[in-house]
Order: sequence, then C-alpha cells, then structure tokens
Amino acid sequence: MKTIQLTIDEDLLDRVNQEIQQQKTTLAVLIRESLVHYLDKLKIREMEKQQRDGYSKHPVQSGEFDD
Repeated sequence: MKTIQLTIDEDLLDRVNQEIQQQKTTLAVLIRESLVHYLDKLKIREMEKQQRDGYSKHPVQSGEFDD
C-alpha cells in the first residue's frame, strides 16, 4: 500500500466524516471502496458504449434471435 495526501473541500469532508461515523469505518476504507466503485462504474460504462457502438454498426436483423 501507498500513502497519499489530498486536498478536499471542507463541506465534503464534513459529510464524509458523518458517514464514516455512521458506518463505523475509516476514511481510508471509504476512499478505497469509493475508488473501486468508481473504476468499476467506468468499466461498465465503457462496455455499454462498446455494445451500443457494435449494435449501431451491426444492427440486429429481423428474425436473428427467433427460435
């Protein structure tokens, strides 16, 4: 693990501190989990974009998925 330093808006930090108290966790855990969630979300968005682009280039043909 690496240690990082960051600057954060005071109002946001207050909200984060309230949340970590309610969740009985730490700032480090919240930030790590948030970053993983964010990166996972970006990956899903990219996969969805690739799927949309693929269907735009090769639309489903009539009867293609019929039994």
